Amino acid sequence: MKLTKKAIDTATYTGNGNNRQVVWDDSLSGFGLRVYPTGKKAFVLSYRHNGRKRMITIGQYGALTLDQAKKEAQKYLVDVIQGDDPLAVREKERTGNTVKQLCAAYVDRHAIKKKSAHADIRRINTHLLPAWGALKASAIKRSDVAAIHAKIGKNNGEYEANRVLALLSKLFELAELWGFVDEGHSNPARGVQKFNEIQRDRYVTHEELPKLIEAIQNEPNESAKQAIWLYLLTGLRKEELLNARWDSIDPARNEIKIEDTKNGKSHYLPLSAAAFAMLDGIPKVDGNPYIIVGKNPQAHLVNVDKPWRRVRKAAGIEDVRIHDLRRTVRSWLAQAGNDLHLIGRVLNHTNVSTTKIYARFGQDNVRTALERHGELILAKAGLKPSAEIVDLQQTRKQARG
Repeated sequence: MKLTKKAIDTATYTGNGNNRQVVWDDSLSGFGLRVYPTGKKAFVLSYRHNGRKRMITIGQYGALTLDQAKKEAQKYLVDVIQGDDPLAVREKERTGNTVKQLCAAYVDRHAIKKKSAHADIRRINTHLLPAWGALKASAIKRSDVAAIHAKIGKNNGEYEANRVLALLSKLFELAELWGFVDEGHSNPARGVQKFNEIQRDRYVTHEELPKLIEAIQNEPNESAKQAIWLYLLTGLRKEELLNARWDSIDPARNEIKIEDTKNGKSHYLPLSAAAFAMLDGIPKVDGNPYIIVGKNPQAHLVNVDKPWRRVRKAAGIEDVRIHDLRRTVRSWLAQAGNDLHLIGRVLNHTNVSTTKIYARFGQDNVRTALERHGELILAKAGLKPSAEIVDLQQTRKQARG
């Protein structure tokens, strides 16, 4: 029959509730009106693609008139003649190129190569996927980015909000390159104003150190205790120390090689007598190559944050973060009169200007600076160097002299 407005209006469902009922139009092949048990009516188009029978819903009657639906059906038929599958195209448009898929591609193609991959993945899972995972990447607007940036700033801190903003900027830069959005698509993170960040300069003072050492010594997690001591004595970054292996230590040169550094270059750090004695007191675990071992017999300690929270609470310095122990080394080296370039070499900074706030000018070498730092840590903590440390210091002085 030929579909008319009257025929559409009077059409009723006559099936048993499970049958598909379509009133086909004789004037346009494959075009018809589907009538549902609920009384709803929608225009459809039946066609074949690669030998498979397909049916696409054009739109609901009422939202579309008969003439409008026919014109859409004719466009779809042109696509079919040209070899396209309109239903597959629609499904791709509906489910493809979502923020979730973009994030998955980002992790597989880009983040996995970064030292900070774990931080990117955490921010994606914590902030981006819950809010936008099912949305199309192309649907994210600058106003959306500004809103989530403000929300994270309020709930999680301005530093975290700015890091998410930087992540989004890179995500959408790659989205254009990888075809998740059209070429020329405006990066929605561009133009969103970052929060002003005040450089953090918190470090453990000389007066706070004795209570901190007491709290460290009372920490029940032995691996965490060893790690915190070594952070204080070496200034290594959190992950650099946790990833350090026994085969990275050169006893002959009294130094440790750090390969997994922030700037991607190997860092050879001299070990003070105090640091070397601490390492000498850590038992090696068969089959585990790592210095700071975790619960897994073949892995390193993963979470030092929980033990650190216990330690800092017991020491009465709950505002001190684990990274502030690295700042403590930097500050104490500066207060001891070491110059900018020396401190930069100790901490393996790519840009030594980041240490200006702590530095004074002088001429010392890295090993001597760290030896004196280790002695100062022990002295301020009220600890006397053990006989082994004294012997090691004397041996080193004789070797250098």
